[in-house]
Amino acid sequence: MSLTINYNGMAANAARNLSNSYGALATSTQRLSSGLRINTAADDAAGLAIRELMRSDVAAINQGVRNANDAISMIQTADGALQVVDEKLIRMKELAEQAATGTYTSDQRLIIDSEYQAMASEITRIANATDFNGIYLLNGNLSASTHSGSGINASGKLKVHFGSGNQSAEDYYYVQIGTSTASALGVGLGAASGASGRSISTQELAQKALDAIQTAIVSKDKIRANLGALQNRLENTISNLQIQGENLKAAESQISDVDVATEMTQFVRQQILTQSAVAMLSQANSLPKMAMQLISG
Repeated sequence: MSLTINYNGMAANAARNLSNSYGALATSTQRLSSGLRINTAADDAAGLAIRELMRSDVAAINQGVRNANDAISMIQTADGALQVVDEKLIRMKELAEQAATGTYTSDQRLIIDSEYQAMASEITRIANATDFNGIYLLNGNLSASTHSGSGINASGKLKVHFGSGNQSAEDYYYVQIGTSTASALGVGLGAASGASGRSISTQELAQKALDAIQTAIVSKDKIRANLGALQNRLENTISNLQIQGENLKAAESQISDVDVATEMTQFVRQQILTQSAVAMLSQANSLPKMAMQLISG
């Protein structure tokens, strides 16, 4: 290699190696400080795309878990109200049994019937008043067999969405709650004309009411059993979603997160190369001085 003044090839080569090493050192510093292998699309374009899709799925699944927990809270609210309705029906059956015997006068049966009707009115009040976040649960609002969410307010049975997509087989299912008013259960004066459970004001009506109340209790128990099954299903759904979210997060971590041990090895390597390049560039920059020595004799 010729000794020249206008061009210092060794210094240029050392400068180029310094730039490469320093750039690699900066990349390692960024990865170690952020904990991410992929910080920009330039690091891994395909990996970045996969990571962002996984992140969106994880976020949707986490919200799905919250949605399912909200649905469980709603079901528990309905079940708690039905438990009170159960107590009222039991008391009504007790009153009907009392009025069905012949040791009471007609006036006394009317007094018993007044409490019977009060219990029926309370059942209707509970059914009409029980709501969760403004959604009425027991008044027939969720008793329809179909669902429509096209309007501002959804109608029909309630749709619980917990999956990251919109497939009926895996992303949502419905909560349907039967009507639990006294008239729907067939007891009290609100029941259909001729219904056996309308009144216990006479001995015959009281005897007929026993069967009607038994039917009402069975109807109420079916609603509660359905709610219990839905709650168990939601709890299993939550468990599955949590496992799915954990696995997605682990997969995303494998793609996105930095391997600290490997990256630290690269960091030390690039640090040594950078320091060596700086030292060699300093030496190479001093080589043209040899030409001055030759010129000065």
